[in-house]
Amino acid sequence: MTSDLLTSVLPASIPSPSQGVWWLGPVPIRAYGIIIMVGMVIGVWWASRRYRARGGNPDVLVDAALWAIPFGIVGARIWHVLTHLQDYFGPGLDPIHALYVWEGGIAIMGAVTGGALGVWIALRRAGARMGPVADSVAPALLLAQAMGRWGNWFNQELFGGPTTLPWGLEIDDAHLPAGYPSGTLFHPTFLYESLWNVAMICVLLWVEKRFRTKSGQLFALYLVVYPLGRFFIENIRLDEAYVFFGLRANAWAALGIFAVGVVLTWYLGAFGAPREVLAEERSDLSSTATDEEAAEGDEADEDEADGAKVGGPLEEDEPVGGHGQMAEGGACVPDEPGGVGDQDGSAEESKEKIIPEGR
Repeated sequence: MTSDLLTSVLPASIPSPSQGVWWLGPVPIRAYGIIIMVGMVIGVWWASRRYRARGGNPDVLVDAALWAIPFGIVGARIWHVLTHLQDYFGPGLDPIHALYVWEGGIAIMGAVTGGALGVWIALRRAGARMGPVADSVAPALLLAQAMGRWGNWFNQELFGGPTTLPWGLEIDDAHLPAGYPSGTLFHPTFLYESLWNVAMICVLLWVEKRFRTKSGQLFALYLVVYPLGRFFIENIRLDEAYVFFGLRANAWAALGIFAVGVVLTWYLGAFGAPREVLAEERSDLSSTATDEEAAEGDEADEDEADGAKVGGPLEEDEPVGGHGQMAEGGACVPDEPGGVGDQDGSAEESKEKIIPEGR
């Protein structure tokens, strides 16, 4: 009954695009590449806005992206090739195709690894801290991944096993795996992972708003939630992959990243630095405090000048402050020690009160 209800409400299947490549003269325009690039641009834009909201200079993050993107692409391709050697090396295969990244075949785990290396290099050069940048990037990275998965839909690749569910994915005969009859529907794993990533964006944003996370802890949580979903999705995919002890290579990688994320989340929570205001914001706050001090100092000078005017000119030979006796040479000898010194001390105390707390 439940199946009949789903069938009546949902479409009978999800069609695949009839075309994934368009030609501009001799130049192929591939939907896969366009989607990946759009995802990167939107991800960098959102991450830079988040970094600026934390008090950082968004140019630092844009510069980091210029390092992260090429490193990420290389890392993603290397990871894919290493886990699909049978597709590029062997009888009748041309190894040069291992370099044809535009034909599809990149691994997000390799992209994250390579991209993280690129970001680390960029931040070392800029003298910026990794924690605030990583936390700014975490949800934006999930958004870029969610968008990028739709490139697999255009390529009709990396789908799951056969299914009779009403959201089964149609695959044309040219991309149909061997042994499956025409018209077979498959699990749309691209859609599963895309929806999982969007859901995890909501989780990260909720955690960020609800809890006082430590610096870098939000990215550590990303390392927990993303591979958690990827592990289950990986195990229903049909594409060939190396299998170790009953699990696909990428499933093992997901477990490894998950473990690292759990340990890192705990470690940062227990021993990590609190989420700090970035240097640029601290500089702005210090400048504001300095301006306030200067304004108060000007007001004090004006009050002193006004007081002098009200009191009128001093009588000749009258000592400043009206106390003490005139010594030879016109020097003022105070009646009691420390009279002027007490005034200076009060001035110092007044200065200390002007300085805002926390400077």
